[in-house]
Amino acid sequence: MRVLLVEDDVKIASFIVKGLKAVGFAVDHASDGEEGLQLALIEPYDAAIVDLMLPKKSGLSLIRELRAEKNNTPVLILSAKGDVEDRVRGLETGADDYLTKPFAFSELLARLQALIRRASGVADPTRLSVGDLSINLLTREVKWGETPIELQPREFSLLEYLMRNAGRIVSRTMIMEHVWDYHFDPQTNVVEARISRLRDKIDRIAGRKLIHTVRGAGYVVRENGSLP
Repeated sequence: MRVLLVEDDVKIASFIVKGLKAVGFAVDHASDGEEGLQLALIEPYDAAIVDLMLPKKSGLSLIRELRAEKNNTPVLILSAKGDVEDRVRGLETGADDYLTKPFAFSELLARLQALIRRASGVADPTRLSVGDLSINLLTREVKWGETPIELQPREFSLLEYLMRNAGRIVSRTMIMEHVWDYHFDPQTNVVEARISRLRDKIDRIAGRKLIHTVRGAGYVVRENGSLP
């Protein structure tokens, strides 16, 4: 999943970026409100974390303009301003959740994941499944039936994105936009390499092909097909 962080405090931003990347998120960071709004309007994010007190453009102005453009990216406000009036104003402006500083990273992560789950409309908010393949979004466990499958954080993010779109073809570009950040070099073959590694780990245990290549279009996860 790809997240936008708009935060001008260097230490806090570094802490959040490192923490989110460690669990497999792709993170783009903007240090002022104008850059944050520009990125939010042109890049496809699964969620955004926005500070209120920002240079050039406030967090509230950013959110207000984002919603005026009919952009429904889930927004989590992160702010040292914790009064009830501040929280109400943030939510009324168009934010989806509000977390005050100082904060525990575990709570930030849980709130962020909850926003993404609600936005995706998943029936079971904590689990995705295709046939006997399942992933737990809270514990980040992947299983085929009762057999655990060990994945790297980026592999988990890639599988999560594919499974959120189960039955629908997702292109290489769509995968790069949601699983890697905007500094990523689109000329590399990292998507193909990660897909290959996922197949090695999943298909070998499942005994059938779950991640299918649609020639000229992209990839799709569906329970159909057997290994040759």
